[in-house]
Amino acid sequence: MDPSLINILINTERKEISSLYDAHRTAFINFGRKYGADPDTMADIYQEAFVVIRKHAIKGRLDQVDCSFKTYLFGIGKRMIFNYHKQTKNTVSLESMLYITDEIEEITYDTSNELSVEQTLLRTFFDKLGKRCQEMLILFYYRGLTVEEIAKKEGYDNVHVVSSQKSRCLKQLREMINTPEQ
Repeated sequence: MDPSLINILINTERKEISSLYDAHRTAFINFGRKYGADPDTMADIYQEAFVVIRKHAIKGRLDQVDCSFKTYLFGIGKRMIFNYHKQTKNTVSLESMLYITDEIEEITYDTSNELSVEQTLLRTFFDKLGKRCQEMLILFYYRGLTVEEIAKKEGYDNVHVVSSQKSRCLKQLREMINTPEQ
């Protein structure tokens, strides 16, 4: 992420923070409408998401983030929108989710940073998993989809199949990591 934006988030200069806050507010509210949230709710969610990203900056969590400020902010906001819908028992159509997913900038990460031993093991063995297992784990853990959403998106018969598949994939990954290669 751009260090100057991180500095603005950490800095207590109200004018700069207010300018950064206003820069993405309208786009975010329009983004939320596609998920079925009204403008007032989206304004509240935007404020909460902005506060979260500012707290992340203050705690030093944004130094290693390699996506844009907007992508990170909208990612936080998207999760908050889904949590809002869960709490209010609202649903969002699969078609609208698929439409929006195509418009979101993909988050990339810098592979030049040194990884911990656990991260290196995970990356090594994750690459050895089958394509279906990789997709399943990415959808669940990285994208944050529920088993219901995965079942619809991937065309599974029901959520139990997804849950079983995810468990098998995790078990396979654990066994690969815990069993030294011979």
